[in-house]
Amino acid sequence: MKRILKNRLFWPVLALVALIVINTIARPSFISITVQGGQLYGPLIDILRNSAPLMLVALGMTIVIATRGIDLSVGAVMAVSGAVALTIIEGSSDPNGLGTVLVAIVVGVLVALVLGVWNGFLVAVVGIQPIIATLVLMLAGRGIALLITGGFITTINSEPYKFMAQGYVLGLPFALYVSMAAVVVVALLERRTALGVLTEAVGINPEASRLAGVRSRGIIWGAYAASGLLAGLAGILYSSNIMAADANAAGLYIELDAILAVVLGGTSLMGGKFSLAGTVVGVFTIQTLKSTITFLGVPPAVSPLFLAIVVVIVVLVQSPRLRSVLARASQALRPRNSSPQGGSEVAS
Repeated sequence: MKRILKNRLFWPVLALVALIVINTIARPSFISITVQGGQLYGPLIDILRNSAPLMLVALGMTIVIATRGIDLSVGAVMAVSGAVALTIIEGSSDPNGLGTVLVAIVVGVLVALVLGVWNGFLVAVVGIQPIIATLVLMLAGRGIALLITGGFITTINSEPYKFMAQGYVLGLPFALYVSMAAVVVVALLERRTALGVLTEAVGINPEASRLAGVRSRGIIWGAYAASGLLAGLAGILYSSNIMAADANAAGLYIELDAILAVVLGGTSLMGGKFSLAGTVVGVFTIQTLKSTITFLGVPPAVSPLFLAIVVVIVVLVQSPRLRSVLARASQALRPRNSSPQGGSEVAS
């Protein structure tokens, strides 16, 4: 039992299960899944589909945080990626052509990759602090997206592009397959190769890893490039879901949700050890919590406060220091409770 309690996934999974149970008690239809035209529908399916963009961003954020960094520009990168893709489709003579849509997606993701490489250059080569380097693109990125769209919200009508976020394959949303494919690829690269060990080594002590022969600069640079790539793909899914490129609203505050998901999953902001499985659980927890807030009818202006309170409670429960304090307090109370019994036994 102690081994289970010490597992870094125990508390994140417990929080997710608790949210599902609470929602099920409040509305039994929460776990109901219906089949229409061979496709699955229901609140749980909606959570899986809507969590896809956040899943992609959180995966990249996990790798960056593992190197003792942070990426505040992922929301702006999403806006740029969606703006590039939709501008290409809008200017095409065949917006419903599969080739046009593929070119738009590839170009949008490549632009996001370039932005991620730029972040990595500032952090790994120039030596700027990650929070400052990515804050620059966080502020400038939306301006770039506005320049691409001409300051307007670009809308399109393209069935192949719409399929990215709203289509179904084998009864499940296609966006879910995209996010799960990203999880598998990142997990294989980070856990089945030496890359994961090197990433953790750089996060624990960059200078020591450099002296040990690890190319820490390349590892850090690659982490930000991966974050930009995944954020670009998330921007494609987001714009596909609303079929519009809104530079001001696309990916707004998603960097905060991604950091929360990573922290809820048990990854430390101090760098080093990280948990991809914990990030996946954290993303589903955040998305389920948002669904709960909507169901409870919490006003949009108050929902961030509600989300913050719940997240603080979950993080406190996960805190090893808090658990150790509670353990010492329980041990200190045991002799007091047992002393009267011991005294009665001696008296008898």
